[in-house]
Amino acid sequence: MSYTSEGPAILIGYPYNLQLEAAVPVFAEGASYAGQLRTRASDPAVLTTITSDAGGVLRMSDTVLELVLHPDQTAGLAPGRVVLDLVRIDLDPDLHLGFFLEIPVMLPVTRGLAP
Repeated sequence: MSYTSEGPAILIGYPYNLQLEAAVPVFAEGASYAGQLRTRASDPAVLTTITSDAGGVLRMSDTVLELVLHPDQTAGLAPGRVVLDLVRIDLDPDLHLGFFLEIPVMLPVTRGLAP
C-alpha cells in the first residue's frame, strides 16, 4: 500500500520540522526511534541521522511524531530530494515502521545572513 501526502520541503541551512500522524495509536510512550537521510534508499552514504535521544524524533502523542532537523543537518544537503524511514530501536529486534518519506530539498533565496 502506498500513500502520498504533500508536505514542506527542506530548505538548505534552515531548521526543518514535519509532523507525522497515524490513523491508529502506534507511537508508544517511552519508545525510541531512529532514521537516516540518504539521497536514495540504495545510497550507502548517510547524509544525517535523527534519533529520539538527540531530539530528532519527538513523540507528541500516541498518533503523532515530529521529525526535527537542525540547520547544521540541512546545511550540507544538495537541492533535489532525500529519503527517510523510521525504525523503533528500543525493541529487540528493531522494528521498521513500514513507511518511506521522499522529501524535496530546496536552496532558499535568502541565505548567509549569520554574522
